[in-house]
Amino acid sequence: MSEIAQAGQDGVGDDVSTGDDALRREQYFFTLYRMLVAALFALVAFGSLPDDWVTLSRPGLAAGVAAAYLVCSLLLLLHGRRQDRPLFGQVVAGVVLDILATVLMVHSVTHLQTGIAMALIVTFGAAAVLLPLRTTLVLAIAAGLLLLVEYALARMGTGLDRRSLIEILVCALGYLAMTKLGDMMGRQMRETHVLAEQRGAEVESLAQINELVIRRMRTGVLVVDVAGIVHLHNEAAWHLLGQPDTDRLVLGDVATELAQRLFQWRMGDERNGDKPIHLGPDLPDIIPRFAGLGASNELFVIFLDDTSLVSRRAEELTLANLGRLSASIAHEIRNPLAAISYSAQLLEESPDLPDADRRLVEIVLNHCQRMNGIIENVLNLSRRERSRPESIDAAQWVLRFVEEYRTNHYIESTQLKAASQGRHLNAMVDPQQLDQVVSCLVQNAINHGHLPGESARITVAARRLGENGPTVIEVLDRGPGIPPKVAETIFEPFVTTHEHGTGLGLYIARQLCDANQAKLEYVPMAGGSCFRITLAHAQRLENLPGMRHSAIAR
Repeated sequence: MSEIAQAGQDGVGDDVSTGDDALRREQYFFTLYRMLVAALFALVAFGSLPDDWVTLSRPGLAAGVAAAYLVCSLLLLLHGRRQDRPLFGQVVAGVVLDILATVLMVHSVTHLQTGIAMALIVTFGAAAVLLPLRTTLVLAIAAGLLLLVEYALARMGTGLDRRSLIEILVCALGYLAMTKLGDMMGRQMRETHVLAEQRGAEVESLAQINELVIRRMRTGVLVVDVAGIVHLHNEAAWHLLGQPDTDRLVLGDVATELAQRLFQWRMGDERNGDKPIHLGPDLPDIIPRFAGLGASNELFVIFLDDTSLVSRRAEELTLANLGRLSASIAHEIRNPLAAISYSAQLLEESPDLPDADRRLVEIVLNHCQRMNGIIENVLNLSRRERSRPESIDAAQWVLRFVEEYRTNHYIESTQLKAASQGRHLNAMVDPQQLDQVVSCLVQNAINHGHLPGESARITVAARRLGENGPTVIEVLDRGPGIPPKVAETIFEPFVTTHEHGTGLGLYIARQLCDANQAKLEYVPMAGGSCFRITLAHAQRLENLPGMRHSAIAR
């Protein structure tokens, strides 16, 4: 609204920006009106009009004023066609010319003085639309004063002037009234123009947004007329129809069965409404939905749903339900499993237990522990809390993690050590979830990342990929490595190469990394294995709501 108020207060200045084209068009018609008045003055000065219409008291002055006024009006008309000229100066020059020509013309005639003076009312009404109010008021007051001066000179010169002073005052008041009225009209016009431009920009923006949304929709959208000609389509529809030529799309040519289905829908036949349509050998099946567009029923909208996407959504929903069901089952298994494990432990402590039976009890305990690990992983996965990324220094975090892991697991420094490429390696991650991921990777390296007869040698390193690349944390070992075929599936659930493994550790680790916009991957290397965590850059996430800075970074 500030632009509207500013436009209303200032009117037209030396630098016109808002509605310049509209104002210049109005100024052009204003100049044409000036040409018309100049032509009437020339008719008065040079025409043979009856004496009861008009009498020239000063023919020479009238002829000179009419000729000069006509020439100057023509020059202003030609000058106003140039868009590079300031509009303010053109309008002021024209109004000053109108005032001088009108006053001199009034002074040159005996009759018709009031009628000629009234011609300025239109002039000031148009000028108030194009000029600031103060400028137009000054010009109107000046015109009224000049008329009073001309009246006084005419009374003193010939004494034949039949006008009364009240006529001159009425003209002057008419100038002022029309100036105020024109200013109000101009203010309203400028406000309306600004609002129209704003609404036009908003409508254009909304149209672009709608077009973008429709174009990027996974559901195909077609707009077809009664003749089957496709007027509009989005990218999804174009792909579902087999990427046909877009010069002239006829629905019957690119999808005959779809055109038949549309005809059946128009006839009120809904028997095949939910039946998929197969459009081609390499194209997915689609389910069409139809809707009329507008009251004329000459355009129709066709929505094309890819059945594979529908099946995928149903599969995702099924997996989510299975996940909740698995968590419920795991929770219910814990109690009988705990009873079995406790009973097996008591049985193992019996002094009369034979060695063969003791071996069976040991197998039961091992599988109870494995089953309990699976249950714990499933429950942790189902009730995993939302990640809370913080800005951390990865180098300092790695040093602290290795020190705490050695202390808590009684590991020698030769088996587990930290390495860092630099001091300040900023990244965004939830420290607790990162601790869980790296602990899983280190524990896997301790169990599997060493050659037979050797102890594990593990390095947790923090570095930056490239000069301006992301920060990564790597867990490296000196073991035999992972075969390529096995490496393709190690992050899938329940995939393990160890007889007592659960196959959920790496799967949960990758899920935690995804929740932190990080990436966990296996990188093969000579003489060992490397699991790399690529962390999100701190500057990319630090402005998101809910982000906080960790004391680790400080």
